[in-house]
Amino acid sequence: MASQVNGTWGKAKQVPGTATLNTGGNAAVFAVSCAAAGNCSAGGRYRDSSGHDQVFVVSQVNGVWGKAKQVPGTAALNTGGGAQVNSVWCATAGDCSAAGTYTDSSGHVQLFVASQVNGNWGTAIEIPGTATLNTGGRAAVYSVSCATAGNCSTGGSYTDSAGHRQVFVASQVNGTWGTAIEVPGTAALNTGGDASVGAVACAAAGSCTAGGSYTDSSGHGEAFVVSQA
Repeated sequence: MASQVNGTWGKAKQVPGTATLNTGGNAAVFAVSCAAAGNCSAGGRYRDSSGHDQVFVVSQVNGVWGKAKQVPGTAALNTGGGAQVNSVWCATAGDCSAAGTYTDSSGHVQLFVASQVNGNWGTAIEIPGTATLNTGGRAAVYSVSCATAGNCSTGGSYTDSAGHRQVFVASQVNGTWGTAIEVPGTAALNTGGDASVGAVACAAAGSCTAGGSYTDSSGHGEAFVVSQA
């Protein structure tokens, strides 16, 4: 990790604690978010001694990085041994959300979210409803955004029973994640069967916008936006 203070970048350092976790020697950070100067969180993956990819989060408090830790609850979810954090968003210092993927015992790629409250990371859960949507067994989450602590939205893709990649969004209200839904209107647009949510941004609780891509019947990649009000 490296931090910039008053316009000057300090020296990069190994993420504290990852050397102990990363006994398999394949670690990476994929997302970082800062709620205030010197108060950030980051997430990524590491490889354990069994060769399985696990997920970690690490937080910076008042300019000092703490030790990385495995995302609570992901060991129970990630029975297939392939997981990573793809997106992190911090609404306030010590109140963040992380979203990513894991592999279940059937080798299917599923989705999780985890929330940090007052500096403590809670247990990761499968994004509600995504298992029902993801009948094709390959899902992805690319973005999470929080307007305030406990009020977030996320989006990504899943594979339906026909092998087509469709798009979903899910929202957290007052700390509780609701059921993921297919992005309204995208079924009619995505006649080529290859869509994805690339970014989500929330201006206020319950008021978010997502953007992404879909494939039309001619096989052309097109762009869409959708708003939550």
